[in-house]
Amino acid sequence: MPDTDIDPADEESDEPERFNLPLTALPDRLDKVLARLMPRHSRSRLQAWIEAGHVRVDGEVGRIRTRVGPGARILVWPQQAPEDLAFVPEPVDFRVVAESSNWIVVDKPAGLVTHPGAGNWHGTLLNGLLHRYPELARVPRAGIVHRLDKDTSGLLVVARTEIAQTTLVRQLQARTVKREYRALVHGALAGGGTVDAPIGRDARVPVRMSADRPIAPKVAITHYEVLAQGQAQDQPVTEVACRLETGRTHQIRVHMALLRHPLVGDALYGGRALLGAARQMLHARALSFQDPEEGGWQAFTADLPEDFQRVLDQVEWE
Repeated sequence: MPDTDIDPADEESDEPERFNLPLTALPDRLDKVLARLMPRHSRSRLQAWIEAGHVRVDGEVGRIRTRVGPGARILVWPQQAPEDLAFVPEPVDFRVVAESSNWIVVDKPAGLVTHPGAGNWHGTLLNGLLHRYPELARVPRAGIVHRLDKDTSGLLVVARTEIAQTTLVRQLQARTVKREYRALVHGALAGGGTVDAPIGRDARVPVRMSADRPIAPKVAITHYEVLAQGQAQDQPVTEVACRLETGRTHQIRVHMALLRHPLVGDALYGGRALLGAARQMLHARALSFQDPEEGGWQAFTADLPEDFQRVLDQVEWE
């Protein structure tokens, strides 16, 4: 069937990429053929295009398992990846604690995703930063140098220039950025200490991190101090101050669970929702770093948000 019998307007206004398989080609599944023809794209992305109807074989809408043989004519309408469309300004509510010409310190509310990713391509802190500070479009990742989990509240620093971003990233790598968190954990945690246990992806549950035979583990060190002990719904709980020496994904959550004291409300790591806690009880309370330009020490604190404080107010403290 001639190419003119296929109306690209049915799919996209842009011209498709065209492939004519040689007569010597061996028959194979469509997704595998495309992976060889378009190696710059991942197999999963190509499969998504096929499933969405953006690939045709000899004039027919292709399917992933369509057998493609010698002489086949393939049309592909490449689609922008979600991440390519994610870096757009959007009005997002967050509080700015302080700012300079080089950095912005944000108090991120619980429930707000820091950076676009799978399942959260819009409505993130990054989108809000681009809306409030348009110049951040010129800085990689809109100046974000470290992240907080979606349901963790508190402080993080954003760079306003690429030079400032490089400097802050180097401070994080050198472990000179100071970050202190407040957490409410299950059980009567005795005394303080340090957890030095590498963290990587959990081999059994992909959305979890683990310190128990993890995949590709990285050094992770958490210092913790007991602040108060009490009872919540007839169960012992402990308020803890945690200081990060490293900053791995879910680090405090994993390390507290490793001590058999998971965070209240953290169902992913064994915590339970006591006293109406609707999320893990974790707040980035204090942050300090060296100014990227002036070199002076900058230090900030953020009060506990209302939901966290409401839970603490219901604990029967000893």
